[in-house]
Amino acid sequence: MKSIQSNIKKAKKYLDKKHCVAVPTETVYGLAGNAYSYISIKSIFRLKKRPLNNPLIVHYYNINRLKEDCYINDNFIKLYNKFCPGPITFVLKLKKESKISKFVTNKNKRLAVRFPKHPIFRKLLKNLEYPLAAPSANISTRLSSVQASDVKEEFGSKIKYVLNGGKCQIGVESTIVDLTNKPTILRFGGLDILKIEKVLKKKISIITNSKNKIAPGQFPLHYSPGIPLRTNVKKPKVNEAFVLIKKRKITLKNYYYLSKKNNLKQAAKNLYSLLRKIKKEGYKMIAVEKIPNNGIGKTINDRLKRASKY
Repeated sequence: MKSIQSNIKKAKKYLDKKHCVAVPTETVYGLAGNAYSYISIKSIFRLKKRPLNNPLIVHYYNINRLKEDCYINDNFIKLYNKFCPGPITFVLKLKKESKISKFVTNKNKRLAVRFPKHPIFRKLLKNLEYPLAAPSANISTRLSSVQASDVKEEFGSKIKYVLNGGKCQIGVESTIVDLTNKPTILRFGGLDILKIEKVLKKKISIITNSKNKIAPGQFPLHYSPGIPLRTNVKKPKVNEAFVLIKKRKITLKNYYYLSKKNNLKQAAKNLYSLLRKIKKEGYKMIAVEKIPNNGIGKTINDRLKRASKY
């Protein structure tokens, strides 16, 4: 317990000095910086090699500080009360007097906000005088990091500190819902859309490839292992790694399994680690069998589709 506290103090010390640190969330690791500081935000974009028109998600401890930056509406309150802290990001209208750096939003009047569930990240946020912008801790277009070693692999000594919180529980990014107008899903993620619709008591439209980038995860190429990837494959080619949803009786050297028993949540949790492992083991191509397109399976299919644009 003492070491966790001292690690949080160390992360805070770097963040207060406007440096970037990697933080654990329940979805994926984030590359965090003070959302009010243009120095911190520019560092995030530089380190990630991220296009400036790809906005960042800002993480808050609770609703109180958010009220200083954003307008809150009924749909937000309903979803916040049900799912927060958790794997859901809200796009809200930004207040004129907000101190959020304009680089966070690409000068947009809307802000993507989230309340992460990971206990270590929550303790850190509680100890800060500012919210944290924290996109996934990876080089832009590459696979997200789901453990501290992934972050070190991506950035080496370029970032000051990695706050280690173990392996991420969910393993894919948050679901993004735009609440500035009619509720709209902008990115599939760790929270099933059906659950959101149930709370709002309405069908929600889905726009995950908008030209007007008001949230992350909307670019065609994203989440890529850095080698070609094919989806909905029945039989792999020679020398191609084959990713399967559940363990088979036949075990071949090039067969990789996302779960033991066709478990989509387990598959999502293992997805990025498995793709990373395949690349490390020297394969030049990846084939993935058809993944059921329901629940978090929709998120897995969205990530694979974007990864296949390599």
